[in-house]
Amino acid sequence: MRLRSFAALSILAASPLAAQAPEKLDYAMLGRIREEGLQRSQVMETLSWLADVHGPRLTGSPGFKGAGAYAVDRMNKWGLANVKYEPWSMGRSWSLERFSGHMIEPQIQPLIGYPKAWTPGTNGVVTGDVVLVIINTAADMEKARGTLRGKIVLPQRAREVRLLDGPIVLRMGEKEKAEAESSPVTAGAPTGGRPGAGSGITPAQLNKFYLDEGVVAVLDRGSDSDMSAGGSDMSWETQRVDGGTVFVGSGGSREPNAPPVPVQVTLAVEHYNRMVRILEKGVPVKVELDVRVKFHEETTPNAFNVVAEIPGTDPALKDEVVMIGAHFDSWHAGTGATDNASGSSAMMEAMRILKTLNIKPRRTIRIALWGGEEMGLMGAREYVKQHFADPATMQPKPDWSKISAYYNIDNGTGKIRGIWMQSNYGVSPIFKQWIEPLKDLDVNTLGPRSVGSTDHAAFDAVGIPGFQFIQERLEYNSRTHHSNMDTVDHVQAADMKQMATVVAWFAYNTAMRDEKLPRKATPTARVAQ
Repeated sequence: MRLRSFAALSILAASPLAAQAPEKLDYAMLGRIREEGLQRSQVMETLSWLADVHGPRLTGSPGFKGAGAYAVDRMNKWGLANVKYEPWSMGRSWSLERFSGHMIEPQIQPLIGYPKAWTPGTNGVVTGDVVLVIINTAADMEKARGTLRGKIVLPQRAREVRLLDGPIVLRMGEKEKAEAESSPVTAGAPTGGRPGAGSGITPAQLNKFYLDEGVVAVLDRGSDSDMSAGGSDMSWETQRVDGGTVFVGSGGSREPNAPPVPVQVTLAVEHYNRMVRILEKGVPVKVELDVRVKFHEETTPNAFNVVAEIPGTDPALKDEVVMIGAHFDSWHAGTGATDNASGSSAMMEAMRILKTLNIKPRRTIRIALWGGEEMGLMGAREYVKQHFADPATMQPKPDWSKISAYYNIDNGTGKIRGIWMQSNYGVSPIFKQWIEPLKDLDVNTLGPRSVGSTDHAAFDAVGIPGFQFIQERLEYNSRTHHSNMDTVDHVQAADMKQMATVVAWFAYNTAMRDEKLPRKATPTARVAQ
């Protein structure tokens, strides 16, 4: 049968008149959701299992697979239906097995640091003289040629470590709320970045040069800036906390045939700076490293999403779907507690609340825990492509017209303050009614702007209403995001309970209303460049 066009399906997806009508809200059910979510919560226990026991959870790693098995087992025990893995291919995975680093001359000092993901190990303990080599141009590269064999390279100058007198804990006051409710403004671009960025020397060229020259390892200190933009195209900023906090990501590729890269370790800025200062005095520095890693080659798919459902009961609507979700992969320096075991456990808890209350949703409520978000929303994009539509062609699959909305959490451990409407103004009068009875929980903000960089964007890209909740950022940008401090100790239990309760209310309302949520104009197919 020939599929109807996206434009035609968009017209049928929702009725503007219905969207403006008063919502039929079940306040008795809200009371039950609040009681279960706020007084009998299991969210912190779930989070501890995901982060403490199974963290970190780099996609395809043993921790990731252990977390997936835990989530499947947990949701089966809660009585959710159709609990399953949906595998997809990502290439090879990587895990850190051991790291030890010491400055051994002119003094002994253990180094705080973390190897970058998808970079190799040292094949045993290695030592090397440390050199400061700044390569910004081809001329710099030629000057260093022939001088680096057997050396450990510092590729950046020292960065000033400022007194912690800037904003560190970010809460939404009236100023932040007003900005969230305003039309988007372009936030200042964050400064800093990888060594060599913007210099005309690509990371691939630099890595090849280091390997050709026989470099033992490259040690960096991360970003050139200690200020972190607030994200979501906001002007909010926080001062990143140093003091042994290490923000680390990837230095290699998951592709099995990718060019090799050198051993790479990101150090605490204070330890990095000390070595630079010693070298600048003409005093030799020597470092000892032991880096042990494991690459997990892909014979069967290394990656997966986990999905589960509360089936719909209305004969006319049960094949329609409301989705909630969060990514449960993480980077490897911490345990992925605030990014994003917090979001995953809140979404799992929302499902537990609704199942415990034995609700009979008209539409099916489905949870998805995504893999590969940290590598570019890979799990969510694969799911959307397989089930709904490929943004490259924009040809709808049958289920494209059956999904009402997708809700996402991925901004740390802070309470929900509202929701980003993703420029979908048709949902404004609906969401306004939904949050009215949540104002005592500080849910009072409808943000019009479209935000990206997390999994709801995969749904929005094919015209499905996809929403990210607005959260208090707290220490997310300043201390825990992609850092070794991303641990359960920085998770706020009361806020987690509130998050799950709010999500359960949104999911319930979406499942019970007569019409699906309004949709924006359908995007056009992406043309390959």
